[in-house]
Amino acid sequence: MKGYELITIIGPTASGKTTLAAHLADRLNTEIISGDSRQVYRNMDIGTGKDLSDYTVNGKEIPYHLIDICDPGDKYNVFEYQHDFHKAFESIRNKNKMPILCGGTGMYIEAVLKGYKLLDVPENKELRISLKSKNLDELTNILAGYKTLHNKTDVDSAQRAIRAIEIEEYYKQNSSPEQNEYAPINSLIIGINIDRELRRAKISGRLRDRLNEGMVDEIKNILNTGVAADDLVYYGLEYKFVTLYVTGEISYDTMVNELEIAIHQFAKRQMTWFRGMERRGFKIHWIDSVTSTEEKTNRILTLLNE
Repeated sequence: MKGYELITIIGPTASGKTTLAAHLADRLNTEIISGDSRQVYRNMDIGTGKDLSDYTVNGKEIPYHLIDICDPGDKYNVFEYQHDFHKAFESIRNKNKMPILCGGTGMYIEAVLKGYKLLDVPENKELRISLKSKNLDELTNILAGYKTLHNKTDVDSAQRAIRAIEIEEYYKQNSSPEQNEYAPINSLIIGINIDRELRRAKISGRLRDRLNEGMVDEIKNILNTGVAADDLVYYGLEYKFVTLYVTGEISYDTMVNELEIAIHQFAKRQMTWFRGMERRGFKIHWIDSVTSTEEKTNRILTLLNE
C-alpha cells in the first residue's frame, strides 16, 4: 500500500456512490463516513436520497457515520463537518480499519482531505439586509468574484448564496481558510464517471421515484413539526421546490420541471468541482459507472494494494 489512511468515493448525484461504498466496506470489514451536506438532517430521508437500505450488504449492516446527526432547521456547515468527520475517522482508525468517505459535497470532502483551517462564521445582519433584495443570479455573480475556497455546488437558493457571501466576507477580514488545522489525509480517491445522458436519465427517473415514494408528504410532515418554510428552502433542491409547492407559491408541474432542471445543474456543478480538485493536485482514479459493482470493488482493492 501507499500509506493510505482513507478511501474516498466521489461522483455526481445518481452515480451509484453509496452502493459501491457499502460493497467495498463489506469486503474490507470497515465503516463509511458520509460526505453529504444534507444527509446530516434527521427526517429528511427521501429528498436527500439517504437510501439507507443500500447499507445492508449480504444481510450485513454496514456501519455509517454523519447521517441523521442534527434536526431540520439547523444550519450545519463545513466547519462543524470537519470536526465531526475527524471524530468518526479516528474512531474507525482506532479499530485498525480503513475508513471509507463517500459523498458528493466537494467542499466537505476537500476540506477534510486537505485539512483546511476553517472558521466558525457568525451571522452578519447588516450584510444580509443589504443583499436581501437581490435574486439568486445576482447573488451567484457576487459570489463568483471571490477567490477563496467555497462550496458553490450547494448554492441553489438565495439564502444559501447569502450565507456563502457572508462566509467569504468574514474570511476577507480574518484568517485564510487554506491554512491547515488538521494534517492532510493520504487518501485513495475514486471517482465514479457517469455518461452525461445516462446521468440525466437516472436523475429524472430517481426524481419520479422519490415523488412516488412520498417526498411531498415527507416535507409536509417536517413543516407540520414547526420548522419554518424558509429554513427548508435554505437547503435547496428538493426541499426548496417542494416547499414552494406545498406553501402554494408554485404549481405541481412547475415544481417538478424546475426541480429536475436544478438537479441536473447541481450534478454538473459537482463534476466541475471534482475536475477542479484534480487541478488543485488531487489524484482521482476514475471508474466507469456502468462497470459492475464487483468489478469496481476489485479495481479499488487492486489500487489499494499496488
